Amino acid sequence: MAEPTPPSAPAPDKPRVPLAIEEALAAAAIAVMGLITFANVVTRYTTNVSLAFTEEYAIVLMVAMTLLGASVAVARDHHIRIGFLIDRFGPRGRLRAELLALGVTALVFGALVVLGTLMTIDEYRFEISSPGLGVPQWLYTLWLPLLSAVVTLRALGRAVRVVRRPDILQAGAGEP
Repeated sequence: MAEPTPPSAPAPDKPRVPLAIEEALAAAAIAVMGLITFANVVTRYTTNVSLAFTEEYAIVLMVAMTLLGASVAVARDHHIRIGFLIDRFGPRGRLRAELLALGVTALVFGALVVLGTLMTIDEYRFEISSPGLGVPQWLYTLWLPLLSAVVTLRALGRAVRVVRRPDILQAGAGEP
């Protein structure tokens, strides 16, 4: 008599737009931040002069890296959750909880898109410049609404995939 085959795991949940884009940009941001910090430390110890102005670039890169990481986490279903509770729900409860979480994520990052855009427009109109380098501030602020839009789209895309294939929501599925 043949052994019964165990139920197969659902097929991988892959977004249409590859995550390699965000991953590569986040890796580049980390690399540039590391180089900036290294150059600042070496310069400070060899010449007793600090490259304090580079802090502006490091902060912008940190914000970009954070938003890119959030985008990847949302698309891969690695966002923070209380698995202890969610795993005790049935399939329908997990679906509702997941859609609620994705809806709130899309709403919050959508608000960042709108408010970040308004702030960027104001900084452009009033010609606000950065304190350290005198660069137009809107060049830094522009990344907030753009990358928040990416997170919003990733959350909406994941919601569509979950609705189409609720079988991808298994107990403990969000764990790495």
